[in-house]
Amino acid sequence: QVQLVESGGGLVQPGGSLRLSCAASGFSFSDYGMRWYRQAPGKERELVATINSNGGTTNYGDFVKGRFTISRDNAKNTVNLQMNSLKPGDTAVYFCNAYRVFVRLYMYWGQGTQVTVSS
Repeated sequence: QVQLVESGGGLVQPGGSLRLSCAASGFSFSDYGMRWYRQAPGKERELVATINSNGGTTNYGDFVKGRFTISRDNAKNTVNLQMNSLKPGDTAVYFCNAYRVFVRLYMYWGQGTQVTVSS
């Protein structure tokens, strides 16, 4: 059974930091690229960060501007998102996503973790 379980969300003051983690199971993690998405109330889901299967390539949404870092540990089947200099506009539910294109698209989602940036 495929599972992606996010953790690490919570309430943080503006300028603070959080580290999100996503634990994967039930599929060959090292064959999949991983992404973090977020969705704020009333807004569409947007891509935050991407890391390829071996961790050698990362990409970020323009709004990240050097504040976030995505990383992965293929030995532990985890992907992390270190978020620094958080702003109220970063408030959203953050979702972990696994993707792979092999003959067809394989894609899995976690249930999300809430991040609230507020004073």
